[in-house]
Amino acid sequence: MKRQYSEVLEKFSELEEKLAYPQNYSQEEFQRILNGYRRLKRPAELIRRLKKVEEEIEAVEELLAEERDPDLEEELERLRRERERLDEMIFLALIPRDPRDEGNAILEIRAGVGGEEAALFAADLAKMYVRFAERKGLKASIADFTESDLGGYKEVVLLVEGKGAYGLLKYEGGVHRVQRVPITETSGRIHTSAASVVVLPEYEDVEIEIKPEDLKIDTFRSGGAGGQHVNKTESAVRITHIPTGIVVTVQDERSQHQNRAKAMRILKARLKEYYESQKEAELKELRKIYVGSGDRSEKIRTYNFPQNRVTDHRINFTVYNLEGVLNGELDEIIEALMEADLKARAKEMGLV
Repeated sequence: MKRQYSEVLEKFSELEEKLAYPQNYSQEEFQRILNGYRRLKRPAELIRRLKKVEEEIEAVEELLAEERDPDLEEELERLRRERERLDEMIFLALIPRDPRDEGNAILEIRAGVGGEEAALFAADLAKMYVRFAERKGLKASIADFTESDLGGYKEVVLLVEGKGAYGLLKYEGGVHRVQRVPITETSGRIHTSAASVVVLPEYEDVEIEIKPEDLKIDTFRSGGAGGQHVNKTESAVRITHIPTGIVVTVQDERSQHQNRAKAMRILKARLKEYYESQKEAELKELRKIYVGSGDRSEKIRTYNFPQNRVTDHRINFTVYNLEGVLNGELDEIIEALMEADLKARAKEMGLV
């Protein structure tokens, strides 16, 4: 059995044991243990089944070593197929999912190199994603757009709502290239144009969770006016949020309890602002990764009309169904991208 599988079983058993004694842990610690248990439960069950199958394979192989038996050979083949199936199921179960995958998606499509033809292509992409969303039972709507002279889109923003929208569409980010004869071309020459697609998760309102262990709380005597009271009691409060380094000090209330309550309110507001700025920085980085310069050479996918071909250059995957793809039939391409992503992440984790 793979070393990683043994480590999973060991960790899962450890969590099982801890869950039996909830009184030994704080509420926050127990919740973390429970979350870890739930995350590993499925792969641990599959690994235990795999272990049993491997023991059965070993037993059958020993019997066949002593005497050839067609029924046992057939059983051995069945067990080997079961082992292969379980291995693949464990492989998928162990790869952590991006929690944002289940949420809504925002698609920003912008015409790139190619002028009016690029704007028309951007409109084609927008229609493609709307149709794909409809096929998947998702709701797609245009949130904002800037039209070109011929009815294309210089820029269009789509909101795709529904469970798993971002997980399905996140691989679409990048520069898309089209090769065709533009409607503005009179000599019939094939032109190459491009449009960039940015796919962002729709963030919900930031929920501020402040863990007690993340706080350092100091009390001290208030300074300034306040009479004798401030000189005799440590009513002022300084709260430091250790993970972010944010410090809040309040000393204008008469009691330590009041100052602490106000300090917590201020801290929550500052943390919300902090996390919002972090989110914005992340979105800017995503835009930078996806868009690049908008040049045709930075393509992730090519839509070639003369050859009825759509090629995703990241995984060298081609389908000869251009009309279907533009009509929202993206399943084959997206599934291939998902599989490639899972394999790459599994390799990084040492699972393969």
